[in-house]
Amino acid sequence: MLRILFVCTGNTCRSPLAEGLLRIRVHQEGLAAEVRSAGVSAVTGGPISRNSASLLQEAGFKDSISSLAIQESEVNWADLILTMTMGHKRTVIQRFPGAIEKTFTLKEYVEDDAHILQAIEEREQLVTELQLKQALSQAVSIEERSRIFKLEHAIPDFDISDPFGGSIEIYRQTAEEISGSLDKLVHKIRARNEGSK
Repeated sequence: MLRILFVCTGNTCRSPLAEGLLRIRVHQEGLAAEVRSAGVSAVTGGPISRNSASLLQEAGFKDSISSLAIQESEVNWADLILTMTMGHKRTVIQRFPGAIEKTFTLKEYVEDDAHILQAIEEREQLVTELQLKQALSQAVSIEERSRIFKLEHAIPDFDISDPFGGSIEIYRQTAEEISGSLDKLVHKIRARNEGSK
């Protein structure tokens, strides 16, 4: 059973949409996965946004979701933590360094373009090398700075738009953006389920 935790800021807009929409798919397709969501700046027990709740209801989601502040118990529960933005990913890793190997943005995790995946891997290696150099008070060369700049431009924006305070149409656009990534995620979960049989 794969345990997935979606994370955004307040756990009222994006991550509850991702949780609800994926739970619908998991149930419909009989996939072995559990899904929850939390927020890096959430208040536990609060309601999710009215627009997110409306869209989930439209999609056929019958359960209720309330906001949850991310905590160690949720991080330990999760096999996979999928954030809505790179900022959320950094925050999760800063607060829970042990989660680094299982924390990705949703879009990053489902990316399937080999060139982009290679650029991500190169960037991660270079960032690690440069952080080590800085920790050892060594200078970072112009070539290294230029290389990281080129890699950053080869990688698309992995953030999901924040509909907070917007109309139902803005929320619908965000839900469609999330759904596109969930299609790829469901494919990965299905492949994982079939591989474990």
